[in-house]
This record gives sequence, structure tokens and C-alpha cells, in this order.
Amino acid sequence: MVSFSSLDIVIIVFFFVSLLLIGYLSGSKKKITGKEEFLLNNRNVGLLLFILTNVSTWYGGILGVGEFTYRSGILSWVTQGLPYYIFAIAFAFMFAPKIRSASLFTIPDKLEQTYGRTVGLITAVLIFILVSPAPYILMIGSLIKLIFGIDLIWSLILSTLLSSAYLIKGGYRSDLYTDVLQFFVMFIGFMIIVFVSFTEVGGIGYLKTTLPETHFSISGGAFPLYLIVWFLIALWTFADPGFHQRCYAAKSGSVAKWGIIISIFFWILFDFLTTTTGLFARAALPNLENPVFAFPLYAEKILGNGLKGIFYSALFATIISTSNSFLFISGTTFGKDLVSKFYSSSNQTEKKLILYVKLGIVISGIIAVILSYTIQSVIDLWYLMGSFCLPGLILLIFGSYYDRLRVSSYYAILEIIIGSSTSIAWHFTRDQLANSIFTIIEPMIVGLTFAVIIHLWGIRKKRSSKDDLLENLR
Repeated sequence: MVSFSSLDIVIIVFFFVSLLLIGYLSGSKKKITGKEEFLLNNRNVGLLLFILTNVSTWYGGILGVGEFTYRSGILSWVTQGLPYYIFAIAFAFMFAPKIRSASLFTIPDKLEQTYGRTVGLITAVLIFILVSPAPYILMIGSLIKLIFGIDLIWSLILSTLLSSAYLIKGGYRSDLYTDVLQFFVMFIGFMIIVFVSFTEVGGIGYLKTTLPETHFSISGGAFPLYLIVWFLIALWTFADPGFHQRCYAAKSGSVAKWGIIISIFFWILFDFLTTTTGLFARAALPNLENPVFAFPLYAEKILGNGLKGIFYSALFATIISTSNSFLFISGTTFGKDLVSKFYSSSNQTEKKLILYVKLGIVISGIIAVILSYTIQSVIDLWYLMGSFCLPGLILLIFGSYYDRLRVSSYYAILEIIIGSSTSIAWHFTRDQLANSIFTIIEPMIVGLTFAVIIHLWGIRKKRSSKDDLLENLR
């Protein structure tokens, strides 16, 4: 059980009010009329603003991080931190400048430009599913229910309003400036709990004598295949619509590249804070029935009045900074990449496109509430969306920026359909293979394997066609 003083409640409510005010006021500076202004802040995001929003948006599943660290120790960092640093560095040098120079708006824009309208539309559907804010709405709603005792459905609705109300007014600019507030709140909250842990609970020696030995093992006692799967999941970095959006919005390719590189140092710091907090939670509360609430329950144990309110605000900030960004990307995908394509006409104005995006934000929020209330499992939501949507996208994104890796439209359509459908099929098939070695094969690996085969075959056919053409020219 958790209890809150009046001071804690006031601090949390003050954070919510500040969030809404900053979101609304930043969108009220001047009237927004053009799509570049509403969707990408006129592509004028400087280095500091890029870093602050990039860092805060990257963390959303903070309760999942707490659970993972509680159960597995520093394996959490090995699987949830290290591979993402590696792929983020690769993304910064391989993609960030190219994305900015393309001057488009979304991943479906780029894939349509490269592979044709059909691939663009299929990609838009997959991205719309992939960036559903449902897991984050569920986490915010669960915390609101825990603190204020509100029924879950109303907590989910309130969560959606906290993540979206200002986006409809100010678009991407409101997303940016609310993320700045949340960057500082999340770091302050976790710095406080780590400082209190070391000064009042114990140091590294206390953790080593209290925790299981595997909690300090890089492998955590897991099989190598398990680690490989997590590294494959981290390939999500290349297909992350948020990364692409922020690169499109940057002032220059240099801002995008170095903004990501510098962000990695802040991610390392924040991972240190969250992993340390998770280790202390496991040491101080060794018998939790539901480790998902390791962070909140540990804060309840060691933080006094006021500090607990700041820490809970940090939890909210970490999640909302991701949920509002996903809501905006989801709305953009719905309005720009789906609705506007089906209802495109010669007299379609930018105002109408912005209206479609705003409608998309509302619809995405409603779907997120329904999914959250129906499934009520953050892990299941993440697992299903990632496993089903990513396999067919990753290699096509590489091909859209590197000609040598590009396939024809025909093979792109095959790849995106088969990559996703085989992953879905395997998800349901392996449930029937109880006690079989095949059950350890993750759906994403199956889908990615088929996507790789089709992609390599498509590259081979493309090169064969070029060779035939050159031979004929001779």
C-alpha cells in the first residue's frame, strides 16, 4: 500500500498543471497555419531543444525498467540500454543527416517515395499500430489509480487528456516544450532517490551483500540466445518514428547527428540512476508480489513527505514525455499518411491536413484507452506491437537511404507483408507446440528471417537485371 501526504498531492497536481500550461501556452504564441509549422516546428529545432526532447522521449516504460532490474539486476542495462546506445550511434552517422536532407515528414513518406504508394500505405498502417500510446497510457493510468484511488477507466481517460490536450492546440511545438519540462523533472526525481538510497540505506557494499550474485552478472544467468533476441529487438531504433520525426524537425543534419550522440551520454546517466534505484528496491523489498511497482513501493519506503511527490512526478514525466510524442506521431500517421492519401484532391489545403492530424490524435487516444482497458498488460502490448510491425520495415528503411540495399517495389511489398504476417502466424502457432524446442523462437525472429531472405533475393534480382541491361548496352 502507498500513502500520500497533502504536500505530495500538491506537488503532483502542480506538475500536471504546469505540464498543461506549458503545452497550451507554447502552442498559443502565434497562430499555426502551415503543416511544416504544426508537424515539425518549421524544421527549426536547435541542438539543445533536440537533445532535451530526444532524451526525455526515449524513456517511457519506466515501470517495466523497475520490474526488469528488480528481477534480473544489471541484465536490465545490458538488454535495455547497451544495444540501444550502439544502434543509436549507428543511426546518428548512417541516417540522421540523410533524413534531414530528405526534408520529408514521416517514415511512410520516405518509403512511398522509394517503393511506391502501396508500400507507403501499408507502412502507415504498421506505424500507426507501432506507435500506439496504449502501453504508456496504461502506465500513467495505473499510477493515477494508485495515488488518487480513481477507477481505472477514468484514470486512463485522464491520462490521455494529460498527454494530448495541448497537442491539438500547438502541435509539435507543444510536444517539444512539455518534453523540456519533463526532462528536468525526471532527472531531479531519480537523482533524489539515488542520493537518499546511498546516504540512508547503504552503498555498493550493502547491495553486494544483500542481492543475489546474478544481479551483478552481465548475463544475469540467461542463455546467450536470450541476449541476442534483445539485441535484435533494439533494431527498433532504426524504425523508431520518433527518431525520424526529430531528425526531420532539426535545423540541420549536423544538429540531428550530434543531438543523438550527445543524447546517449544522458541516457547512460539516466540508466545508471534507474538501474541503481531498481537494485536498491530489490535489496530493500526482496519479496514483492508485483515487481512492476518496485519503484513506487521503494519510494514509499524510503522517501519522506514532499520528496515522494517529486519522485512520483518524475515517474509521470518519464512516461508522459513518451506518450504525448507517440500520440502526436500516431495522429500524424493517421491524418497525413492515411486519411489525406485516401481523400487527396487538388483543392486539399494545409488547414484540412492539419485538421486530419488533430482528428488522428483524438482517434489514437480513444483506441489507446480501449486497448489499455482491454489488455491491461504493458509487456503484452509492447510485445505484440513490436513483434508484428517491425520485421517488415527495418530493411526497407535501410534500402530507402542506401541504393545498394534497395529492392524493387514488388519485393518491397512482398517483404513488408510476409515479414509481418509470418511473425503473427508464428505467434499463434507456437502456442500449439508445448514442450517443443521451437517455442523458444520468438515471432520477431521468424518474421525478420523471412524479411531478410526476401530482401536479399530482391537485391540479387535487381543486380541481375542491371547486369543484363549492361550486357545488352555493350
